[in-house]
Amino acid sequence: MIKITIFLLVFLSITVMSYGMPVQSFAADVAPLTVNVEFSSYREGSEITITGLVRDYDQSQDVSIRLFDPNGSIVTVWQITPNSDGTYSASVTAGGMVNKAGEYTILSFWNSNQTQTTFEYLGSSEPAPAAPAPAPAPAAPAPEAMDMEPEPEPVVETESVSEPMCGAGTVLKDGVCVVKEKESSSGGGCLIATAAYGSEMAPQIQFLREIRDNTVLQTESGSAFMTGFNQFYYSFSPAVADYERENPVFKETVKLALTPMLTSLAILNYVDIDSETEMLGYGIGIILLNIGMYFVAPAVIIIKIKNRK
Repeated sequence: MIKITIFLLVFLSITVMSYGMPVQSFAADVAPLTVNVEFSSYREGSEITITGLVRDYDQSQDVSIRLFDPNGSIVTVWQITPNSDGTYSASVTAGGMVNKAGEYTILSFWNSNQTQTTFEYLGSSEPAPAAPAPAPAPAAPAPEAMDMEPEPEPVVETESVSEPMCGAGTVLKDGVCVVKEKESSSGGGCLIATAAYGSEMAPQIQFLREIRDNTVLQTESGSAFMTGFNQFYYSFSPAVADYERENPVFKETVKLALTPMLTSLAILNYVDIDSETEMLGYGIGIILLNIGMYFVAPAVIIIKIKNRK
């Protein structure tokens, strides 16, 4: 009888433990928002793919992703509409906007939820060219041959250093391998214009992306301008884009206001920019043209109307 009782107690304990373990695993909290990268580190020319999941996605709000460099400065921002299953993704090329070696931080926002991940940019993978070997010093003459005519110093032929071979995704420019900018399929674009025209595949958004990738970022001055512009633009554009989606009248007003700027940027499609000087000239000219259209012309009209009264 005692053996039967002990057996029943052991069997009951094992049964309780087997049922308790699955319940405990299912009780774990599930993160409402996730963000990940494929690898922990990248080198120049690599494609950095950012993926994530919004659990219980109700299609009420887009996901906002912000990328920060090792100094804590914002590099770029994506405003992404997740798929119906809550998944979302974005990508950027290492060596383009991601050009400072060190640890980068990715912050993802959806509604009141926030999460983050990090990756490290290791810089270029191209080895530095080997320095030519120094010419050997001439041998000292033997004591017994001091009165003999010294032999001419041998001429050492040094191999010329060849130009570096650029890897995939890079091109040779001024003797240095630089990243060949590729058109990004998602994110990193104009948040205000995307919200105004409703989609990143709209012709106006494609036009802005082509101007940025194929013209502005092809020069050092253009890349420097985009870095500074991104710092200023992404400090307020997410809030403006959210207000556009909430207010249809404001959205149509922004769309109308963007038309003169798009028209002025079309000038860059009809000129050849092959140097830093040309990029600066055309860039400054277009900036002044937009200042005239958006500020000077309205001011002149307002002054004339007041004078008539």
